[in-house]
Formats: sequence, structure tokens, C-alpha cells
Amino acid sequence: MILDDHDSGAGQLQLDNRSRKIQKMFSRVPQTYEKVNHSITLGLDIRWRKRLVRQATAIAQPGNWVDMCTGTGEVAVYLQQQAPPGTQVWGVDFTPGMLEVARKKPEASSIRFITSDIKALPFKENCLDLVTMSFATRNINLDRETLVRSFAGYCRALKPGGSFVNLESSRPSSRFVRWCNDLYIKLLIRSTGSRISGAESPYAYLARTIPRFYPAAELADILREAGFSRVRFKQLLFGAVAIHIAVK
Repeated sequence: MILDDHDSGAGQLQLDNRSRKIQKMFSRVPQTYEKVNHSITLGLDIRWRKRLVRQATAIAQPGNWVDMCTGTGEVAVYLQQQAPPGTQVWGVDFTPGMLEVARKKPEASSIRFITSDIKALPFKENCLDLVTMSFATRNINLDRETLVRSFAGYCRALKPGGSFVNLESSRPSSRFVRWCNDLYIKLLIRSTGSRISGAESPYAYLARTIPRFYPAAELADILREAGFSRVRFKQLLFGAVAIHIAVK
């Protein structure tokens, strides 16, 4: 059994104030979450998530694969579709409403979903073969120290040689690209997300945090600080998005 003995149920979550606010925001948008993501990225996020999965599954050993901050389980489903025999796919999120949507997907029937805060993961040490996460690193970036601790928790749970593959928005190195990206975020993300979902705060938060996030090279340094020994990244969309691969 790869789970610790303690119960990871929703009623046992102990969240700090910032995490509780983020959880509350995402609790308002499960039904429209994927639709908004596809709309504000013009469908590119689907391609990026599938690329994440291709890169992750190309290097992962069969065994236990976990999608952290899985939300509605989109990446977990892609992992399940590529999983070799003998592999169990898990999805972890701290928002019960998101996981309720994920569990209802027919293609997710064999995925094991867990309600847990990633800062207190229920997995034992050295038990996972692959960890993935997509567009959630900004949400766990309460501050740099907390992000390092969260990544260190992933590293602790991975077996030696196991990989963490992360997809996230990034800060382009080009000033012109940064200006274009920030203008797009300012003009469209908040308004489009609010209009489709009927909830303004999650997409105001998204529009506020994307321009403040780390450049790809700095996030790579944070992963090394968390204990990963081999870290590389690939920038997409002129540096506005990046996929990081970190090996324990």
C-alpha cells in the first residue's frame, strides 16, 4: 500500500487562509473549468497537456502515476489512456467539487482520486514512479519557501529515478513578447473567464498571478533547491508556457 495510514478525506483537510481562499475560488467553477481553459487559450491548453503527458509517459516506469492538483481530471485521463499494464493512475486535488466532476467521467473509472492538500500528501516515501501537474504551480506558490517545500514533498514521494513533469505559464525573456502576453491577459482572461463561468474572482486571480510568476530558468532553480538532481525545461508559445522535467 502506498498511502500513509492517516485518512486523507475532505473532512480532514487543514488549510491555511490563503489555501482556503484558493479552494473556495475553484469551488465556484468546476462545471465550466475546462470550457474556460480551452476558450482563454484558444484550445492550445489541450495540446500542451497532451504534450506534457507524452513527455511524461515516455520516461516514466510503470507503477504509480499521480497527477497533482488534478482539478477535473483532464490530465489524469490522458495519463490513464497512455498507462501501460500494471500502472495505477491517481488524481489529487483539495477541491471536492472538482473531483466530483472528474469522477463522473466514464474514462476516469479506473483512476483513484484523493482529496488532499499537496502540502500534506498521503503517499509514503519512495513509492511513486511519476508525478505530473498542469497550470497549478502558481496556486501553490504562496511564497518561494512554500513552493520549495511542496516540490520537496513530491521529491520525497518519488522513487529514485522517478520524474516530476510540470506544465505552467512562464515569463518570456523577450520584452515584446512579455508585453503582448500581459496585454492579452489583461484584456481577455478576466473578462472571458468571468463571462463563461459566472464567477469573477478565479479569473481575476489568474490574470493577477500569471504576470508575476517565475521565468522558466528560475523555476528550474527552485526544483533543484527542492532536491531534484536533473532538471530541464522546454519553452512553448515564445516562452509564455514551459514544461519542466525534474528527476529524483
